[in-house]
Amino acid sequence: MLNLTDITVRLGGRTIIDGATAKLPPRGRIGLIGRNGAGKSTLVRVIAGMLEADGGTVEMPRGSRLGYIAQEAPGGNSTPFETVLAADTERAALMAESESGDDPHRLADIHERLIAIEAHSAPARAARILVGLGFDEEAQHRPLESFSGGWRMRVALASLLFSRPDLLLLDEPSNHLDLEAVLWLEDFLQSYPATILLVSHERDFLNNVCDHILHLSGGKLTLYPGGYDSFERQRAERQAQIASARAKQQAQREHLQEYIAKNSARASTAKQAQSRAKALARLQPIAELIDDPSLSFDFPDPDELRPPLITLDLASVGYDAEPILSRLNLRLDPDDRIALLGRNGNGKTTLARLLAAQLKPMDGAMNASGKMRVGYFTQYQVEELDRTETPLQHMTALMKGATQSAVRAQLGRFGFSGPKATTDVGKLSGGERARLALALITRDAPHMLILDEPTNHLDVDAREALIQALNDYSGAVVMISHDRHMLEMTADRLVLVDGGTAREFDGSIEDYIAFVLAKDPAAPGKAGGNGDSKGLNKKDQRKAAAEARERNKELRARARQAETDLEKLVAGRTAIEQAMFDPSAALPALAKLTMTELMKRRADLETRIEAAEAAWLEASEAMETTEG
Repeated sequence: MLNLTDITVRLGGRTIIDGATAKLPPRGRIGLIGRNGAGKSTLVRVIAGMLEADGGTVEMPRGSRLGYIAQEAPGGNSTPFETVLAADTERAALMAESESGDDPHRLADIHERLIAIEAHSAPARAARILVGLGFDEEAQHRPLESFSGGWRMRVALASLLFSRPDLLLLDEPSNHLDLEAVLWLEDFLQSYPATILLVSHERDFLNNVCDHILHLSGGKLTLYPGGYDSFERQRAERQAQIASARAKQQAQREHLQEYIAKNSARASTAKQAQSRAKALARLQPIAELIDDPSLSFDFPDPDELRPPLITLDLASVGYDAEPILSRLNLRLDPDDRIALLGRNGNGKTTLARLLAAQLKPMDGAMNASGKMRVGYFTQYQVEELDRTETPLQHMTALMKGATQSAVRAQLGRFGFSGPKATTDVGKLSGGERARLALALITRDAPHMLILDEPTNHLDVDAREALIQALNDYSGAVVMISHDRHMLEMTADRLVLVDGGTAREFDGSIEDYIAFVLAKDPAAPGKAGGNGDSKGLNKKDQRKAAAEARERNKELRARARQAETDLEKLVAGRTAIEQAMFDPSAALPALAKLTMTELMKRRADLETRIEAAEAAWLEASEAMETTEG
């Protein structure tokens, strides 16, 4: 369906994509992934014909229709419904011609074609797509100019899906969506009848939609079968192979260098030494595995406060004397991990701003600890950073009176050490700017973090680092996110914001997904229950959740350590086996050992590998038990 051959792209004198080649399967659902700045969006624009590559070719079957969302959101007086219907240009043209034409033969051909493309069902299909993306009947018929940019981008996405191209290109399609719309889009794409190439950093979305992963790294493309979890397993195996090959090559290089040094001056061996020198020159280095030490999140732990941090008692909140949310009853304790759920526009951000003391209650009561410090993150903070200033200048301006070492220490927690601290913000990637915003809001060790869509600019690896940092943080967390994996790994309590109020959702993220998709008839009853679960009251639930989170943190650490030990032991066994079967390529330390000594070392490693595997399995099973 789509062949990419030796694609090379240079931007600003820097090579972004370097001879990338891939053959994508027909009707495949391919997830394009890579670290921030790897060139994913650049590659998509090349495929879409919006950017000309410096070299290489993009091949598609003749007559294939390609669909890609333009950067600018649609606007004007047209309604979302009219805009989506107009996206099927063939249908729109045929309908217009059928109304003005008078040739009976041509009219017959037109109506035959309209039947073939199912034109009669198009309005219903357009409405279903719009509903899935959050537009109710009234919203579908409002002018586009009455919507925000994010909602108009949803209309652009709806138009693209409605047009049903043969190659559907999606670049971060979930960025403007809430969790409910993401779930609908995932379900829609699973049954899409043509080829999909999508850029996403959401693990669950990639797992549930994609049957192949296309990894862009170092300017090169590698295609892996399966979803994201399958890709991670295959990549780990490939990294182990690369590490082994590098070790073998390094040993070979040292062996050649040693021979050349000893034999170059001797007439009898000079020719052999010269031959070895040529072989050494031809030895191409194997690329070292890329590791980004700046991928760092480390939230400073606050001093302890007595619970509760905040209580809401029949509180109302809104704007211009118009309440958005009413009858709010909520308690937040220092160890809470709360996810706010509900469609965009229902009031999640309004509730977050109330908890952050940016809004005052219109009615009822809100009590908060006078000593409590709150760190509030929004996407606006990322966009509003002064691009002409450095991270060091931003932090210095906010940490007034602090020493330079204290300022740099806070930046270092988030990977801004050395030259990164003095790099203009305008030269940082979107993920780096998001990390800087998080560093800025946590400079005074807040007791509560309120995070409104913190992952939009972060790649998969950065999201995993953020999850780990949140689980290690000792304060309270309130989060709004459409990333299910993030919510599953960090949230103990779910609060559904819907119908003009907010209430506990007694269930898991999976229960909520079933509720949204109406796959579980009993699921709607989970919202607004009596608050009891397994015989525990709310206070006991919070205590149990905190204890479970602490146990899981220890278990995760054990599992990670066992996995690291296992990787090292397996690499050691591989090196010994190489020494046994190819002594000339062995590591210097192993080349000196006899076969008996090598066999003893291998037997010892086998025993240790079995123990490490057992430790990893025990920790993994324990995590599954506690999470279940």
